[in-house]
Amino acid sequence: MGYMAPELFYKNIGGVSFKADVYSFGMMLIEIASRRRNRRKVFVRNSSQAFLPTWVYDQLHQQQDDDIETGPDADASSEEEISLAKKMMIVGLWCVQLKPSARPSMHRVVEMLEGDIQLLQMPPKPFMSPHDLQPDEEQAIDIRIDSTPPTLTLSYSGR
Repeated sequence: MGYMAPELFYKNIGGVSFKADVYSFGMMLIEIASRRRNRRKVFVRNSSQAFLPTWVYDQLHQQQDDDIETGPDADASSEEEISLAKKMMIVGLWCVQLKPSARPSMHRVVEMLEGDIQLLQMPPKPFMSPHDLQPDEEQAIDIRIDSTPPTLTLSYSGR
């Protein structure tokens, strides 16, 4: 689904509103700050790695700074770059909450980005966390969006 807000697909979440743009902006913030993409096809050993915001949340929650990439040469990143990347990821996680009402307004997003990282709280874990699998189970998730006619195909296979 990438940058598309979940309410575009799931009617029980709520109607489409300006908060759909907040979701898309949050996904961009997370991808830029983490230097990773929300992949369309991934092979992962841990189910939390299948959805980028879940992976970022886990890394921030566990405070594993070494696992968060802040540039091509993460070891050479300054404290300021690391702090900025963390701030962008936290704000991005707020933006990708399941319910549009839980997402901040764009005005609030700008305030959070301009403010001090110490004032930011961690949001709840992102909503699309894949269900738990056996730790040694490898899985494949393939998402395809075909343009003519527009259709979304989501397939999941376990090993």
